[in-house]
Amino acid sequence: MLSSLVAQPEDKIIRLIKEFKDDPRQDKIDLGVGVYRDRTGLTPIMKSVKKAEKQLWQTEQTKAYTGIAGDPEFRNSMVTLILGDQNPTGKVSTIHTPGGTGAVRQALELVKVAVPNSCIWISDPSWPNHLSITRHLGLKIATYRYFDHETRRVNFSGMMEDLSQVSSGDILILHGCCHNPTGADLNQHQWREIANFSLKKNLIPLIDIAYQGFGDGIIEDTKGVQTMVQNLPEILIAASCSKNFGIYRERTGVLIAIADTSLASNLAQANMTHLNRQNYSFPPDHGARLVSMILNDGDLRQNWEQELKTIREGMIGLRQSLVAELRRLTGSDRFGFIGEHRGMFSLLGATEDQVMKMRKYAGIYMVSDGRINVAGLNEDTVPILAKAMLDVGL
Repeated sequence: MLSSLVAQPEDKIIRLIKEFKDDPRQDKIDLGVGVYRDRTGLTPIMKSVKKAEKQLWQTEQTKAYTGIAGDPEFRNSMVTLILGDQNPTGKVSTIHTPGGTGAVRQALELVKVAVPNSCIWISDPSWPNHLSITRHLGLKIATYRYFDHETRRVNFSGMMEDLSQVSSGDILILHGCCHNPTGADLNQHQWREIANFSLKKNLIPLIDIAYQGFGDGIIEDTKGVQTMVQNLPEILIAASCSKNFGIYRERTGVLIAIADTSLASNLAQANMTHLNRQNYSFPPDHGARLVSMILNDGDLRQNWEQELKTIREGMIGLRQSLVAELRRLTGSDRFGFIGEHRGMFSLLGATEDQVMKMRKYAGIYMVSDGRINVAGLNEDTVPILAKAMLDVGL
């Protein structure tokens, strides 16, 4: 049996990690891996998380399973964090998943059960796993234009032109904030237009919000999601705690389904719980327990929000520094889009040849499509990147 298997394509990020590790240069710069790093190159554990872990260690009395859908306190806390006062009580169902990836997977599994002939519309470009998981599940795929490679901003007219081809019951994958890989986000006017369009076309949004708090603020980053909730009868939301709580390896995520009626919500809850049982039975609890402790303890939450603000403002500051250095070198504002982007990523518009030249001559590693992780920079490496970008003709 095993000899009949065929090799799967190598993940480009995993390959990039290996190539960076094998590079002997001491001054090499890693802008490829999609995790937050401080100026020393480490992915730190938040102080609020450490405090919560200490409390949990002192008070935890059992390692028995949680419910199949996950701990209710965690799920309810995440609904409140994301939906705020737009929570349609009685119409929300949730499951705890292994990370945001697990949430996306379970959402698409639910789609396959409910509307197997629907088409999944994915932005071009998007996070690679959106395409990969959809393809693996055998669902139909269509892409819509999202990024203008000339302006490096959202190509909203192209997006809406492509979406004019949707059919009733299709699924529209959207990034809640901090679009990966482009860094270019929809504005509130565009969110409202998409909400109205989705309602008219009976289009069901699947919103992937993996970076809440990394863009403009914990509340500000959910405005688009909440606009959709205000205007649409059904929505799926896949959320991750990996970035904003810094608990990547704890694999903590949640899938939220908003239904039009309480009856439909009950059906969704039963089916989502069933999918958890078929996939991994009981979700891992440690990360979820930490998140719910932080969100429901006044001091821990205040500490967490301050730490997250420091991270967010640090990334915005790095963007501004890079824009300023490029302005100094070029005498123009043609790289101003970098300062407008939000989250960890920006798509520079570099060709694969330019990316490889920066890697070869400057030791700068980024994904072949020209996506950089801004959090991989510091005040010393900003000028190095700026010079390398101009040296290769960007």
